[in-house]
Amino acid sequence: MKKNSIALLIGLFAFFHLSAQVSIKMPEGFTYSIFADSLGRARHLVVSEKGDVFVKLEKLKNGNGIYQLKDQNGDGVADSYKGFGNYTGTGIGINNGFLYASSDEGVYRYKMTNNEVDDVNAAEKVVTGLVNKNQHASKSITFDKQGNIYVNIGAPSNACQVQDRRKGSPGMMPCPILDSAGGIWKFKNDVPLQSYNNGTKYATGLRNVVGLDWNKEVNDLYVMQHGRDMLFQFYPDLFTQQEGAVNPAEEMFRLKQGSDAGWPYCYFDNGKKQKLLNPEYGGDRNKIDICADKTKSIIQFPGHMAPNALLFYTGTMFPAKYKNGAFIAFHGSWNRSPEPQEGYFLVFVPFKDGMPSGDWEIFADGFAGDKKQPGAATYRPTGLAQGPDGSLYVSDDQKGRIWKISYNK
Repeated sequence: MKKNSIALLIGLFAFFHLSAQVSIKMPEGFTYSIFADSLGRARHLVVSEKGDVFVKLEKLKNGNGIYQLKDQNGDGVADSYKGFGNYTGTGIGINNGFLYASSDEGVYRYKMTNNEVDDVNAAEKVVTGLVNKNQHASKSITFDKQGNIYVNIGAPSNACQVQDRRKGSPGMMPCPILDSAGGIWKFKNDVPLQSYNNGTKYATGLRNVVGLDWNKEVNDLYVMQHGRDMLFQFYPDLFTQQEGAVNPAEEMFRLKQGSDAGWPYCYFDNGKKQKLLNPEYGGDRNKIDICADKTKSIIQFPGHMAPNALLFYTGTMFPAKYKNGAFIAFHGSWNRSPEPQEGYFLVFVPFKDGMPSGDWEIFADGFAGDKKQPGAATYRPTGLAQGPDGSLYVSDDQKGRIWKISYNK
């Protein structure tokens, strides 16, 4: 039996036997179908103009790191699973007639004709040699209107301490990691084997960005930063257990070339409602110091919820309030204990003229099931993509489920 047939049978089996495990709660009028299942560590995804879904996998499944999913009979469920690409990673996108996909150290592309990959064995490496360490290794990608590639290179560190994640270890000043990580790098979309020497450091001071998107309405890059860990554990004299659970903020930034968001020197304090100096650099929950000149975030969320995807909605299927607003997939926390873990849901932020125009709200919840714990959660939202009809696709990297969210007018 061919691999694709095996994958399809696995998906159908999982659909019938697992679909009742969770119920996703959404605003009135929204419905969902389970588009695909049992893909394993499904990370980001993209939908072609004809409705095929391409998913990037963090771990290989049947030797494949990318799956193309087709709904050939139009019933809202994928009935064809085609795997290719023998490398793992997170980022994926379609741009200027090519499918782009990232590993943890670079970016590949595949020529497409009529929204089909010409040759799945003919990957061209356009970016290579990026920092690839165990901590914050994933390389998320997005594209501007000219087709340039923007790549997150996460910092392999919590707060750039001399000894990482060691209580009492001071922060390094300046932080040497920032020369090759902790920011967003910009590359051309059609030059092979680019690396640091011919890319541009577009923005810095960002600990780790998994969710990012180019807002075409205002022509700017927006990113979601994963905030640092261990404020209460390292500094119980400054943070209570509860304050450590909600700090620092998970932040959204609107970036220009040259932006500096302040990591590792600064963090946003949800209690004080401002960007402050990190304790490793002499902060006492009052000092602002060098943080006064750093790029400010445009919206903040409770800490440790892990924003893994950001998408600006440009479709017409959803009600008018969602037009040009931001959807964020929060993967869910692991380090709030013994406080309850949080996240594991989709959030919506209304926007006007490129800036938040109202409070954030939970759009879809229930993915985790009864237990909001990393190992015990049934599903964890990870990627977002918009279909050509305006539907919203959501991926899960716990079991590899893909949901398709629609609105019934």
